[in-house]
Amino acid sequence: MEHLGTARLETERLILRRFRADDGEAMFRNWASDGEVTKFLTWQTHGSKAVSDMVIADWVSRYSQDDYYQWAVELKEIGEPIGSIAVVRLFPEADGVEIGYCIGRKWWHKGIMSEALSEIMRFFFDDVKANRVCAEHDANNPHSGMVMAKCGLLFEGKTRLSRRNNQGLCDTCHYGLCAEDYRKK
Repeated sequence: MEHLGTARLETERLILRRFRADDGEAMFRNWASDGEVTKFLTWQTHGSKAVSDMVIADWVSRYSQDDYYQWAVELKEIGEPIGSIAVVRLFPEADGVEIGYCIGRKWWHKGIMSEALSEIMRFFFDDVKANRVCAEHDANNPHSGMVMAKCGLLFEGKTRLSRRNNQGLCDTCHYGLCAEDYRKK
């Protein structure tokens, strides 16, 4: 892979950009403080803006690394982040990345995360020259899988009781796509 770091990307409705220190309030208000958003995630609901500020400060400190990918999903219409999308795991031996994402409940079921994930996949396959992009979700959260499938990721199977999230141990559904198949589409 030819790592490029968290590059600014744009779609019709979104700007995918690096987080800034002043994004903590929007993060807290728009998604991180909502227990329904974090229900199937591995990190706890933020109890205060200070927690969101601390998380963002950590992310911002890593942007100097060319293999670090953490985007704010900014809705152009309102000019502030409504979610995040990131590489949660690198697979250097296979030139692959695993993507994770979340978005505020107010923006669920509007195609916004599909738009963001599609652009992230394009970036990794076309610009970074990744061989594989994958993602996984709690089997009890099928809407996340619908986003993956809509973006062209293929269902690769389910692993029983393989992860712990805010619901406890869970089965995970795995999706992926190789560059070879991406280019055929």
